[in-house]
Amino acid sequence: MQLILASASPARLALLRQAGIEPVVAPTDLDEELLVAAHEADHGPLTPQEYVLLLARAKAEALLDQDPLTAFDGLVLGGDSSLELDGAMLGKPHTPERARERWLAQRGRSATLHSGHWMLRVRHGRIGDSAGVATATHLDFSPDIDDAEIDAYVATGEPLEVAGAFTIDGRGAAFIDRIDGDPSTVIGMSIPAVRRLARELGVGWPALTTTEG
Repeated sequence: MQLILASASPARLALLRQAGIEPVVAPTDLDEELLVAAHEADHGPLTPQEYVLLLARAKAEALLDQDPLTAFDGLVLGGDSSLELDGAMLGKPHTPERARERWLAQRGRSATLHSGHWMLRVRHGRIGDSAGVATATHLDFSPDIDDAEIDAYVATGEPLEVAGAFTIDGRGAAFIDRIDGDPSTVIGMSIPAVRRLARELGVGWPALTTTEG
């Protein structure tokens, strides 16, 4: 059973490969801020869980808008992650200035990383069924991070294009004191959640994973 990952995230790709899945990578292009703003204008403020699920679903479904997938029989997976700090949802900072501001605000604090997952069962270009779930992992940022460490970390470029301006599978791991929950959620998507979604759509985990160790 083939799986298409509707994301350009290297971390999500690495997680799937570590779990024994070799997906087809087909990122979709969305204006996430516009999508969220439009949804909230119609339906009111989103909860953190609704926020990441909205974007994960949009990414998965957008793939069929850009590629009809008429010869495809398998699963499409969309994902989104955002850090909740003081009730605000923080995505990718994109610039060194914003990344530095984030770290000055979050050092010594606790936050929650939310990851949304949306999976489609596609048969010859048609969505047969779909399922989604949001997961959350709590973490504590080290209180003794100094300004020089923040500047040096930002200068590496690592925090610029990741939700919350950090990773735990890279240089950012030095600044996280505690994680409470599924670590793969913080990296980009919960692998246990992916397994459960596939099963919900009638696809057993062995059908997705390779037999090689």
